[in-house]
Amino acid sequence: MTIETPAGLSVPRAEHSIELTIGGMTCASCAARVEKKLNKMEGVSATVNYATEKAKVSYADNVTTDQLIATVVATGYTAEPPAPEPSGAAASVPESVDEEDPVSRSLRHRLTASVVLAVPVIALGMIPALQFTYWQWLSLTLAAPVVTWGAWPFHRAAWTNLRHGSATMDTLVSLGVLAAFGWSLYALFLGAAGTPGMTMPFSLVPSRGSGAEEIYLEVAAGVTMFLLAGRYFEARAKRRSGAALRALLSMGAKEVAVLRPGGEVRVPVAELKVGDAFVVRPGEKIATDGIVSTGTSAVDASMLTGESVPVEVAPGDPVVGATVNAGGRLVVRATRVGADTQLAQMARMVEDAQNGKASVQRLADRVAAVFVPVVIAIAAATLGFWLAYGDSPEFAFTAGVAVLIIACPCALGLATPTALMVGTGRGAQLGILIKGPEVLESTHRVDTVVLDKTGTITTGRMSLTDVTVAAGQDRTELLQLAGALEHASEHPIARAIAAAALAETGTLPEVYDFANVEGVGVRGVVDLGGKRTVLVGRRRMLEDTGQTLPDRLDAAITEAERLGRTAVVVAWEGQARGVLVVSDTVKPTSREAVSQLRRLGLRPVLLTGDNRAVALAIAAEVGIDAADVIADVLPADKVAEITRLQQSGAVVAMVGDGINDAPALAQADLGLAMGTGTDVAIEASDLTLVRGDLRVAADGIRLSRRTLRTIQGNLFWAFAYNVAAIPLAAAGLLNPMLAGAAMAFSSVFVVSNSLRLRRFR
Repeated sequence: MTIETPAGLSVPRAEHSIELTIGGMTCASCAARVEKKLNKMEGVSATVNYATEKAKVSYADNVTTDQLIATVVATGYTAEPPAPEPSGAAASVPESVDEEDPVSRSLRHRLTASVVLAVPVIALGMIPALQFTYWQWLSLTLAAPVVTWGAWPFHRAAWTNLRHGSATMDTLVSLGVLAAFGWSLYALFLGAAGTPGMTMPFSLVPSRGSGAEEIYLEVAAGVTMFLLAGRYFEARAKRRSGAALRALLSMGAKEVAVLRPGGEVRVPVAELKVGDAFVVRPGEKIATDGIVSTGTSAVDASMLTGESVPVEVAPGDPVVGATVNAGGRLVVRATRVGADTQLAQMARMVEDAQNGKASVQRLADRVAAVFVPVVIAIAAATLGFWLAYGDSPEFAFTAGVAVLIIACPCALGLATPTALMVGTGRGAQLGILIKGPEVLESTHRVDTVVLDKTGTITTGRMSLTDVTVAAGQDRTELLQLAGALEHASEHPIARAIAAAALAETGTLPEVYDFANVEGVGVRGVVDLGGKRTVLVGRRRMLEDTGQTLPDRLDAAITEAERLGRTAVVVAWEGQARGVLVVSDTVKPTSREAVSQLRRLGLRPVLLTGDNRAVALAIAAEVGIDAADVIADVLPADKVAEITRLQQSGAVVAMVGDGINDAPALAQADLGLAMGTGTDVAIEASDLTLVRGDLRVAADGIRLSRRTLRTIQGNLFWAFAYNVAAIPLAAAGLLNPMLAGAAMAFSSVFVVSNSLRLRRFR
């Protein structure tokens, strides 16, 4: 079997994958070069992301990690394998978003010094009134450190790429800055610019003067200052764009009180093992995923799910690491640690999504890969044209330098990854996990959303919804007798009745001679102020014993059946005493969620295996049209229904949570899995909704669409900027220093525009 690489080459099927950290990349064309070199290796398929500085590589057995790293190094960059996974429960905590990395620190130092030195140079070059007798020589003294030391990162990267036979954005910057500085040296030492008392007017548009009596030190220093500022703020903004993921990873507890034979022992979370019992006191974070052994409490999971209301937990309930115990003391038995925890899996999904590329970004990468050589050719052509046209060498040179500086394609490389980093990070904070950039494109096209019923629209748990007592009967007595009998059964309906009875009455009496009548109900003797033989079951159970239902109870059963609910009759001493109605209740937020999906332009469709009466009742309750209800569908037929909708022209999103939903989620154009569901369903989906709230599905689609619009806006700005600016520069209508400022602004604009996604609600 073969696979297609991004370069279109057929390679043997990859057996392994690794994520390499790439160092030394300064623009999108750098990332494109590394990606191209890796994909030329036999058996390798790679995607390189400039914003995250990561290479996601799949490779066959005939390739080693050392060979991959050697290829990247030979291309002129550095590569490092990922750090080993921690062996315990804690993932390594990355540095704080407020901590400055070495690259940003170096840029800040260079920028600070460049601003101090370049501002006087720019002022002297732009304001003739400040040009004293020997001002040009002071400008040279101040500008030289800026052009050499300040711009050194650009020169170093350009030289490295030149040694490897390639050109990047740094090549354009270095050429432009050195050309402006070199011309100034020529004019000062060999031309007329060094003459005492020389003055030079400033113009936004290069003048068509002749000779070498003008210097461009303010251009060389100004461009360096602006580009360093752009590079520094870009690095800071890229760091903030990944802050959500770092915050997610740093949520976990650092220490845990483990129960040992001698008592509690506080140990680092990394030493926790599956099966260990640990104590969580009020206000402490739960160290890892587990099951509550003893204690009851409320758990605040807002940092993982975005849900502000704490969840009540009791013995037997699962809890998730990094959530906060807001109530009583809990003892939890660890079930998952380290990379297997939900927190680690969420972080991994977010990081995988951030490392992916949308198809529109691949187009931008292809453009960036050929952009730099084309720009150098345009700059050379501009120089030659104006010289041939008869203009002065100074004017031709200025136009050529402006082309070099204005055309740097930074914004192209940042347009998609920064928006994707911020969007997926914000989604993780809200309990929405987006699997990859292609998901964003799917959300834009979807027009129909298919909703599974059980566990998606409804709670998936039976509960007692109505109690009707016969004339002269006591409700409490009815619930105690029925609840006691049902407490001995494991049936979901029985558990719902028993739980409701216990919650309302506080105690349940003893039961003797319990018997299950298969498919009909249960019977037994209950001791409540005297022993009574009690029957709880379907209407048929009473009919088989020759008992009749009073009209009041008969009407209650008829109404329950009309609404698609389950009614059971309670009888003792030969008489029907009441009717209990049980149903899978609709989540309180489902109606609002359906309304939100409609406002997004989506047609909601209910898909369920329940009978049509139940399905229509649920649909009416949440606001789904009867024509959009698909009932009596076997699990195996859900895929066929999704396919049928697609064949009718619909672009379908599917929301589900069970194992039987996984094939349908995979078949749909967009699969959304409720995080309260099974791992199989989550694996088959495109978006995972950590909370079991259907409103999050609408939020997920809104966030995905907003992220996609941000990407499209970024790319439009990046393309439009270059398309409009290069002709202006080539026509001699743009001062090189203003070109440098505009180019730096374009990158900062794209990143800042992406950061607006952090305010998504």
